[in-house]
Amino acid sequence: MTTLDPTPASLPAALAEPTVPVRRSWIGLIFAANLGVWMAFFTPIQVLLPQQIEQIAPGDKENMLAVVTGLGALAAVLANPLAGAFSDRTCLRVAGREFGRRHVWTAGGAVLGAAALVLLAQQRTILGVALGWVAAQVCFNAMLASLSAAIPDRVPVVQRGGVSGWVGIPQALGLVLGAVLVTAVVTGNAAGYLAIAVAVLLLSLPFALLTPDEPLPRTHRPAIRTRALLASMWINPRRHPDFAWAWITRFLVQLGNALGTLYLLYFLTDGVRHPDPEGSLLVLILLYTLGMMLTAVVAGRMSDRSGRRKIYVIASGLIMAVAALLLAVAPVWPMAIVAALLLGAGYGVYLSVDAALITQVLPRATDRAKDLGVINIANSAPQVLGPALSAPLVVYLGGYPTLYAVTAVVTLIGSVLVVKIRSVP
Repeated sequence: MTTLDPTPASLPAALAEPTVPVRRSWIGLIFAANLGVWMAFFTPIQVLLPQQIEQIAPGDKENMLAVVTGLGALAAVLANPLAGAFSDRTCLRVAGREFGRRHVWTAGGAVLGAAALVLLAQQRTILGVALGWVAAQVCFNAMLASLSAAIPDRVPVVQRGGVSGWVGIPQALGLVLGAVLVTAVVTGNAAGYLAIAVAVLLLSLPFALLTPDEPLPRTHRPAIRTRALLASMWINPRRHPDFAWAWITRFLVQLGNALGTLYLLYFLTDGVRHPDPEGSLLVLILLYTLGMMLTAVVAGRMSDRSGRRKIYVIASGLIMAVAALLLAVAPVWPMAIVAALLLGAGYGVYLSVDAALITQVLPRATDRAKDLGVINIANSAPQVLGPALSAPLVVYLGGYPTLYAVTAVVTLIGSVLVVKIRSVP
């Protein structure tokens, strides 16, 4: 049972519930597109921005990194649902030919986001870095909004867990490949940004150019009125309680993720005191990705076959909480290795199954991208709140043990609250 609106046969293909399973080629292309966008999101946050900010303000690097990433996340909170709403309403006709409502946002976001990264590489002040990162976040969140909508647009419910597993893997793999690219393949901070910009274009544009994207008939396009558009961002939790609980659980788990990962490079430097923090960061990312790849698709397919989602989400939160507690209790290199594997395994289960669950509680087919954009606020908002909480926890309230203990508690609460969702087993 889902809360999706019925979709009669008279509805256009762009709005109908998909019934034909997607092919491996389609999965491969959307996998690559997501790999590009997540490389663009995470490689700067984990590697390039910390390096750039440390060069500009070495004595206040923690606070300045928090400011820059917080502003970027705030831009993401605003851009993602707005871009999704405009994507839902896009009816593009060029030279008599109609184009779909999604791919123009994917391609446009990739091109403009790559340009923003090139400009970001040239900045030598904190203000310049902040403005460049905000611009990049706006562009890549417009791209992410359209890519997220592709799952409910084209993938049947019975296939969504497995496909969501493949689509979720790039969140970790993108960081691994990005980190390798900017540390082992190219040298220098500016060259790193340029390499990521090129990777985004090469990985993302084929999906926009080679896969179908049904046009939205103008007769089915929702009106674009500023007041109504802004009002549509509020989805009444009383009318759609399952959607509200899905948002809350996603927010809390992602808040835990933000708390646990933002200062990872500094944790290895100042907490673990590893002699090669950048190299050890790459090792942990590789282990995290391995754990995620081992569980994401398998858990998604198991969830599809059983028809159950919530038990997998709860189990994933428990695994991630244990990983965070290990870092809190024993901040040493061997324990960090174990925690990275556990965290990746838990997050792989969470990403695949929770993503499938969310597509089953969307209020209306006409607003898929906008509603997923609202859900994506639960991904982005923790990036605003996370730095605001992480900095005082590390600097004033007990350091990294406190930070990772809080991470464990928040993650566990978020995953357990999934039991509040009634329409999905």
